[in-house]
Amino acid sequence: MSDPEEQDTSTAVPPGAAAVDGEDWADEATIDVTVVVPVQSPDAEVREVVEAFGGELQRQGRSWEVIFVFDGVMGPAWEEAQKLRGAYGRRVRSISFKNPFGESVCLSAALERARGTYLVTTPQYVQIDPVELRPMLAALDDGADFVTPWRHPRVDPWPNRIQSWAFNLIIRSIIRMEFHDLNCYVRAIRRDVLADMAVYGEMYRFLPVIAYRQGYRVVEVQVRHLKEWGRTGFFGLGIYTRRFLDVLAVMFLTKFTLKPLRFFGTIGGAFSLVGAAICSWLSYQKLVNHEPVAGRPLLLLGVLMVMVGVQVLGFGLVGEIIIFSQARNLKEYRVERVFESGTGQDE
Repeated sequence: MSDPEEQDTSTAVPPGAAAVDGEDWADEATIDVTVVVPVQSPDAEVREVVEAFGGELQRQGRSWEVIFVFDGVMGPAWEEAQKLRGAYGRRVRSISFKNPFGESVCLSAALERARGTYLVTTPQYVQIDPVELRPMLAALDDGADFVTPWRHPRVDPWPNRIQSWAFNLIIRSIIRMEFHDLNCYVRAIRRDVLADMAVYGEMYRFLPVIAYRQGYRVVEVQVRHLKEWGRTGFFGLGIYTRRFLDVLAVMFLTKFTLKPLRFFGTIGGAFSLVGAAICSWLSYQKLVNHEPVAGRPLLLLGVLMVMVGVQVLGFGLVGEIIIFSQARNLKEYRVERVFESGTGQDE
């Protein structure tokens, strides 16, 4: 993987563009909010994002910065980002990749350089009303670890809404939690929570699920939907195949991470059971009806399914051995508070 190239500047912040309550916080080591924007199109609305979210955060009296992560793209969006860096100083920074790596890598690169106590992720355009940052950040102030939005009502075409509804329905049935809109990428997250999560591949979409699985307090906030980029209508077979694999990965990560034998044992057991049933029926035909079974394709299928089932079951056993050997290094829980008897205090 190519190392990200960070573009930064020490340009002084112009009057009125960077101050909160008369203080210049542009060079502070820690600020309130970092807005992370993965940029995957040369036509990204970078100026609109800075003015909308930065302006709202400034009205709330919160110190802020915006980090653009250019995922293998340049063009007009890059040039506009450089102008914004000149105007806003260290409050606007940009990172560039030579090749595209996806939103998960963009988020990881931004996290390494972010100064904010809270991180807000957003697409490369203003997807929701910036005013909605107020209740989202207020939820973090009140103790939430992760805030995910629910766009309602939606403004995108009805085919997109139907597909999004079906996708979220499947995810809710798997994780047993009422997430209504995992396809909205405007999220508010505590920095330490994000640093504790493994973000890779296509898991960017499922960050709320991962946080919930690790025991963090995830809150859903209803927000006003402004616009939607991207393709409309129904997608190709490849997209639906990838979504199916994503759902399968989420099901495994949320239910069977520490219990691989249950996952592989169920699949292997099903294969072996069907194969054994086929072989038993053929044995009955041979012993009772005296029918020849040698060379019959059905016999080969039955034996093959039994062998596959045993092998898949073996994968689960190997997984259990690995989990057993690494059990001391695994932590699948998070302690929210400890009450000590007799001290009158809690941690």
